[in-house]
Amino acid sequence: MNADLALLQPYPFEKLNDLLGGLTPPSDMQHISLGIGEPKHPAPALVTEALNQSVNLVANYPTTKGSAELRETIANWCTRRFNLNEGSLSADHHVLPVMGTREAIFAFTQCAVERKKDALVFSPDPFYQIYEGAAYLAGAQPYFLPTLAQNGFIPDYDAIPPEAWERCELLFICSPNNPSGAVHTKETVIKLIELADKYDFILASDECYSEIYLDESQPPVGLLQVCAEIGRHDYKNCVVFHSLSKRSNLPGLRSGFIAGDAALMKPFLLYRTYHGCAMPLQVQKGSVAAWNDELHVQENREQYRQKFAAVLEILKPVMDVSMPQASFYLWAKTPIDDDKFTAGLYEQQNLTVLPGRYLSRETADGLYPGSGYVRMALVATVDECVEAAWRIRRYIESL
Repeated sequence: MNADLALLQPYPFEKLNDLLGGLTPPSDMQHISLGIGEPKHPAPALVTEALNQSVNLVANYPTTKGSAELRETIANWCTRRFNLNEGSLSADHHVLPVMGTREAIFAFTQCAVERKKDALVFSPDPFYQIYEGAAYLAGAQPYFLPTLAQNGFIPDYDAIPPEAWERCELLFICSPNNPSGAVHTKETVIKLIELADKYDFILASDECYSEIYLDESQPPVGLLQVCAEIGRHDYKNCVVFHSLSKRSNLPGLRSGFIAGDAALMKPFLLYRTYHGCAMPLQVQKGSVAAWNDELHVQENREQYRQKFAAVLEILKPVMDVSMPQASFYLWAKTPIDDDKFTAGLYEQQNLTVLPGRYLSRETADGLYPGSGYVRMALVATVDECVEAAWRIRRYIESL
């Protein structure tokens, strides 16, 4: 077996199960989970109808590259959403459908990393754990960039020494960020593009939460959008990952895409041909329907706005927490250790959140950037989220 498998840590939810496994919550309270970021809003009817109407396509093999219809739909969506130059994002050369961004991030890392002894993959910390596992199994070392409150939960890129930049093969942006909801500014993205040119690394932007924002007039800026604004219409060294899981409440569809530099897409397509992750044709039809519709996405955002407003009104008097720029998470500071807070909340209120330290790694000075926080996913109904907020408030007031 690959010896690097021993470097992988348990997933955060395995750690959470171990933490809560020996505890008994109140039996008279229905369990509410704010732990897993799985949208509970209904799947769009137009997508389920498209799936039902194309079920007979299971009789046909899909191609790795995906249908021209799907790739063109994605290219058109990106062009509209991120104000790209018409035709600059080619469906034939710049876009590939993927089976969810987890699969794509992992697979792309295997292609992007040159197997040098000192190769680094940069990742925010706290982080989506796939960044770390993908780096290890590509033969690189993860290099974690703390995202702290004093920097608006954006990495301090100026603090990275030149010798680390020299070893960087791939830098992951997560914007909007999981778990904080922080969004990179245009100016910061331009700085990263310039660094990618200077040190010859790939800039990969995980934008899975880009369509869940709370100010309808200020959608989060995207990497391709910044490329277009500075005249970088070939998207050199840049790729983005998008998904229907959060945008369209379709986590089980396993549908997303990667788009960007054609010089990177070509070898990645070759890799995927061997990797064997072709999207089923009926899933492609459902995905076309989803990417072509914005009404359900706007309605989705409105539901999250209602939940954030209601929950924050309840929690702000007792907790250090504020409205994120985007995503459906609250990244809340805890009055006691985050794992103890999580365990006590479950044991006393039958409510699950995720300790921030489970999304984090220890820094050289012995700190966990995620410690002292919990992530709350406001994915349940408005009523359940309100009930959850009151339970959290009662628990804090009991401490």
